[in-house]
Amino acid sequence: MKFDEFSLRIPKIKNLPLPGEASHLKMAPQFRIEELRKARQKAKNSKKAGVMALFYPGANEETHFLLILRKSHPKDVHSNQVGFPGGKLEKNDVDLAHTALRETQEEVGVDPNEIEIVRPLSEIYIPPSNFEVYPFLGLYAKPASFIPQVTEVAALVEVPLSQFLSDDVIFTQKLSTSYAKNVNVPAFKLNGYTVWGATSMMLSEIKILLHQVL
Repeated sequence: MKFDEFSLRIPKIKNLPLPGEASHLKMAPQFRIEELRKARQKAKNSKKAGVMALFYPGANEETHFLLILRKSHPKDVHSNQVGFPGGKLEKNDVDLAHTALRETQEEVGVDPNEIEIVRPLSEIYIPPSNFEVYPFLGLYAKPASFIPQVTEVAALVEVPLSQFLSDDVIFTQKLSTSYAKNVNVPAFKLNGYTVWGATSMMLSEIKILLHQVL
């Protein structure tokens, strides 16, 4: 879908109820579902983060959205994974939308003034890192070249909307992490990358919303 048409249709999601946890759990491995049930109390003392699901015109003006492959860091449970631009709430941030915009600028070089936030999406708690993540859906109508932050971003993953909306990109893969070994995990296969965990759970909600307005 061309971005001009996408940008005309996408504001309709402002009036839709968020699928929330029901959509998240579609992409949650069984061990994570159990963790989430046990972690309700802990989430009250969680750290906060904001991330940006950024949609923009890519090649041939077709709609794309941006993910990043994070660099490997020994002490980061989310390193070497694919996710949205974003990061931790800082003291000077006005709110979590400001966090998402600031981090998107830092990580991929997008001017916050060029992003139109369409709406916030459902927050999600991540037990391994004790973060509660607040995603935002944004439009970047006149994109300049992305500038990856060399210390944090190993690669840009520019996903065509048409690929994302296909049913063929959802599959199950056996994965091992620092906190779970050889577990079956539902995931998206996007641009050859396996996208799982919290990012895939947020993408599940986005996909449900998009199917209602596109």
